[in-house]
Amino acid sequence: MCHESSTICIRTLIFADVCKKILTSSKAKNIQLRKTIIAMEQKKLCIRDLLGPTGNIDLQLQLVAGERGLSKLIPGTEMNRPGLTLAGFYDFFAFDRIQIFGLGETAFLEKLPIEKKIEVYNKFFSFDILCCVFTHSLMPDSQFLAIANEKGVPIMVTRHKTTRFISLVTHVIEEFFAPSITMHGTLVEVFGIGVLLIGKSGVGKSETALELIERNHRLVADDIVEIRKIDESLLMGSGSEIVRHHLEIRGLGIINVKELYGIGAVRNRKRIELVVLLEEWDASKYYDRLGIDEHYYTILDINVPFITVPVRPGRNIPIIIETAALNQRLKKMGVYTAQELDARIQEWIKRQQNSHDGKGNPD
Repeated sequence: MCHESSTICIRTLIFADVCKKILTSSKAKNIQLRKTIIAMEQKKLCIRDLLGPTGNIDLQLQLVAGERGLSKLIPGTEMNRPGLTLAGFYDFFAFDRIQIFGLGETAFLEKLPIEKKIEVYNKFFSFDILCCVFTHSLMPDSQFLAIANEKGVPIMVTRHKTTRFISLVTHVIEEFFAPSITMHGTLVEVFGIGVLLIGKSGVGKSETALELIERNHRLVADDIVEIRKIDESLLMGSGSEIVRHHLEIRGLGIINVKELYGIGAVRNRKRIELVVLLEEWDASKYYDRLGIDEHYYTILDINVPFITVPVRPGRNIPIIIETAALNQRLKKMGVYTAQELDARIQEWIKRQQNSHDGKGNPD
């Protein structure tokens, strides 16, 4: 009873970290899959979040004024370069976006006479400016900083060039607001391919992942896989921070893969490029033996290559997963082995038919 209580507590803690309400999904067509979809609250990103860790991207932002406004919410990914605005054209001024000051905007302000400069600043800050970022390590003058502090508008400086910074911060914001779901499964990196293992509980997903780790592949997430739709063709999977780099093995318990196998056996996230359904062997069911037809599994409206691998004693599932990953790499390079073999067979049959026709119809 104590062990059962501990298991319940651990699972409760895991789910509390990623969701507030769990919806149990139904079986989809002929695919038996337990999938958990998270009903998430409206995501909120404030300016302060850009100053802290932003994943693998370093925005190199330094706050120089307007600390009082750091709690302002960022509404979206759009940026604004206020060159026309500073010159006096305020029609369609997108003041509610991040204002980017590059070399051109800063040079323009530096050449203004002090009286005109104060006039421009007062007009500019009369709008409810979200925040301003100066690129190329450019520092705004004291008048600009003074008005920003008075109005509570965060002013930040970055060492990045303008185009580079816009690209980086757009990626950070887009990823934060990206649609996401949480699925029951195991995500591993096999020969550079992100493979999502799905299937009924107890079918052997975690055990397969453990054997793949033994074969020098890497674990991304087990049991709970958080998936984000970065763009229209990219799904990024990761694990919950609470249970990241852990595996649950029946009969053994929970193990820390990072501690047991080293940092090289894990990674924090990976693009999902192949979905593999593990299911118990059903003698009455037809399983693909040729691989000519392509099958797909839809996640967040993106079709991901999909295969079904039946599980029964004697089948080496990890080796099959390795082969599937290598085959997927070949397909990315334009090599479709089954289709090419089928084409060669059809061509051979055609030649044989033509040969027989030629012998039966002499000139």
